Formats: sequence, structure tokens, C-alpha cells
Amino acid sequence: MVSSVGPFANMVPHDAGRRRADAVVCLALASPPVRAPVNTIAAPPFPGGLPWVNVASLRMDKQHGRPVLVEFWDFARALSLRTLPYTRAWHERYASHGLRVIGVHAPGFAVSRDPDAVRGACAQLAVEHPVVVDSELKVWRLYGNRGWPARYLFGPDLRLHSYHLGPDGFAETELAVADLLGVEREPLAPLRPRDTPDAVLVTPTPDQEGAWSGPDEAGAAWALVDGAGVLEVNGRVLAVRGPACLPLVEHERHSTGVLDLAPGPGVTCHGVQFTPGVA
Repeated sequence: MVSSVGPFANMVPHDAGRRRADAVVCLALASPPVRAPVNTIAAPPFPGGLPWVNVASLRMDKQHGRPVLVEFWDFARALSLRTLPYTRAWHERYASHGLRVIGVHAPGFAVSRDPDAVRGACAQLAVEHPVVVDSELKVWRLYGNRGWPARYLFGPDLRLHSYHLGPDGFAETELAVADLLGVEREPLAPLRPRDTPDAVLVTPTPDQEGAWSGPDEAGAAWALVDGAGVLEVNGRVLAVRGPACLPLVEHERHSTGVLDLAPGPGVTCHGVQFTPGVA
């Protein structure tokens, strides 16, 4: 989904409830990456004083001469975690050719605002590229960003090349990166059936607050948890060690089922998220 007013529009960040709704819109209307309407949109600078992970800090103007891929994500969002394997792979495949991948961790929930929690999540999720911790959504505002995940690809002149909102369009993004680098390489094969360009997806059960149990329709279910202990899921036991978005159930295709959650002592389940499956 691309903003009707274009990237870097001057807009106020959403409140938490609105942002959850935007994530659903992002899921429903996601489309392949779109070339910027003009090639004169400059990459916004990163505000000073923000915490960084994996580097001391970075300045956007110092990246001149290389393509830069900026990805907005949140470790507390299932859709961001769906995209993360591709972002990690692009860093691994193209950093030596000059690509700079920068994650912007923009929290949609209180549990993912703490910089220490972001550092812990990056370590657990094997994120090795630089990540700026945008707890106050300062970078979000500069970009006029509209949801998670979202990525902005800048050319070596630090002008916007293309942008995309949603958990798809991976091959198109990688082809654009390779073209900017002058590298001939086959894009990553889709990691899941739902990632193929012609996949027909079914709208899942809406996200639910708290330790929700009940019938659902989805490709997968996830729980946003915090604390230390265990979470029982349909008779299985999952370990909980701090804030995380944990996969609960995953199906090959869109399926119906019944979810039964029981947080153990010391564990809080803030909500359940559902992601789509292939029809």
C-alpha cells in the first residue's frame, strides 16, 4: 500500500489503537514496490541522540555513494517478523557490494518501546545490520510513515528510488537493490507459499487483546508476551523470556482452528495476532 500523498508527507504519528488498525490495512492492501514519483526526494537525516543497535550511530549524509535500504519494523508485530528474514538476507548478500541496510525500530506497543528490550530482541532474532531505536517516533514523523513493515530504498545519491508498505514485494525489492549495485544475482526464493507474487491470501481473524482463546481462521497465530515463565498453547508449553512476539500455530494454508492459551505465573499475554494464509 502506497500513501496517496506520497512518501515523507507531513503527518502526525498514529496512536496505538490506530496503528493496530493501520497494520491490518497494510496487510490487506499491500502491493509491489513502487518507484518514487520523482527522483528528487532526499533521504531524511536521522535525529541526533537516538539509541542505536550494532553500531555507535549513523548519519544519513555519510552514506552518500551507496544504496541505502531503510526498513521500519517492530519486534512486537508478527508482520514485521515475517519480513525480517528477507531484510537479514539482503544485508548478508549485498553489504559487501555496498548496500547499507538500516532498521528503524518504531514501536506500536508499550512493551516494545524500551531500548534495552529492542537490543535484546535484535540479539535473539540475529539482527546484525544497524538499527536505530525510534521510541518517540521521530524518524517515523520525518518519513510520514504509515505502517509496519515499510521500506524505503535510496540510490547512491540518497534520493528515493522506490518504497513499499506491507509484508510482500520481496523479489521486486531485491531486484531493485541488485540493479542499483550493478550486481547480477537471482533473488531469494520465497520462504513461504504466501510470499509468492501470485499468492491469493484470505483475511484472517482480527487481532485480539489479552490472553485470548477461541475459534480462529488464519495462516498463523502469534502472541505478544512479556515476563518470565511459560505459556501453554493447546496443551503445548512455550518458554517466555522477556518481551517477544511468539509464533503459536502455523498452517500450510488458511485454516480454521481453536486456540487455547493459558499464561503461567510471571507471564503476561498482551494480545494475539493473526497472519493470513494462502487460500
